[in-house]
Amino acid sequence: METNILLENGTNEVEILEFTLDDNHYGINVAKIREILTYQPVTPVPNSHYCVEGIFMPRDTMITVISLRESLGLKPSSDDGLFIITNFNKLNIAFHVDKVIGIHRISWADINTPDSTINAENKGVSTGVVKFDDKLVVILDFEKIVTDISPDTGLRVSDIENFEGRDRGECPIIIAEDSPMLGRMITDCLKKAGYRQLKLCENGQVAWDQLNEWKDNGSLYKKAKCIITDIEMPVMDGHRLTKLCKEDDEIKLIPLVIFSSLVNDEMRRKGEALGADAQLTKPEIGSLVSAIDNLIDNSKAPK
Repeated sequence: METNILLENGTNEVEILEFTLDDNHYGINVAKIREILTYQPVTPVPNSHYCVEGIFMPRDTMITVISLRESLGLKPSSDDGLFIITNFNKLNIAFHVDKVIGIHRISWADINTPDSTINAENKGVSTGVVKFDDKLVVILDFEKIVTDISPDTGLRVSDIENFEGRDRGECPIIIAEDSPMLGRMITDCLKKAGYRQLKLCENGQVAWDQLNEWKDNGSLYKKAKCIITDIEMPVMDGHRLTKLCKEDDEIKLIPLVIFSSLVNDEMRRKGEALGADAQLTKPEIGSLVSAIDNLIDNSKAPK
């Protein structure tokens, strides 16, 4: 799948693949997609989750197939349609859908954040809603769908055990993360690792505004010793936030870590070009703490 967006850095743009289940329209970030295949028979796996249709092996790579219909509470999938093959959190997963409509290139600012009536913290599977022509397209939280099926694919909270009992309370951290569930899990893990001064922001724009407020009142280096950002966020994404931070003469001195399910080879090159100080994929919460420790201890920002 050829797209031009990967050639550009920090534009706050995203390409969304629109697809359907029945008459409902959904979306997925193209950056998550490896390829799209026509339906093919799969091998059922005994005692697997009811949303797992089975496994298949295109080109000698075993891939789990998830019925997106069943994971969204719709009637079971039929033996047709398409497989959207994805890669995130170092996993290759196929999602079985009905039809693919096409690709839309938009700004993250055009994506509306679902409120709590649509997206309860532990149950919602939507990360945003966007209007294309006369229809609303729901962008799904594929990481949460997979984590609900297999919790072991989420944050490895047990990795924090080696860091417990420390006190890093003098090192405040600002975090840009749009998922309430992941935001809570990340802050809980960092608190266990001794980081008690944490400012959680719902997207990159909120984090950027907060950093500038601290800069304007002279408290920037006291309020933020490290910046952690997701990549996919409505309003302003993590790459745009990284670009803005690293172009600012004062804010650029604060270490910035990209912590996202999308840290693959292509995205890693993009983050490096933008000036990110470290990049880790979301299961690696223990590695995140180690990276934060090292970056803060060796930071060039004024103490």
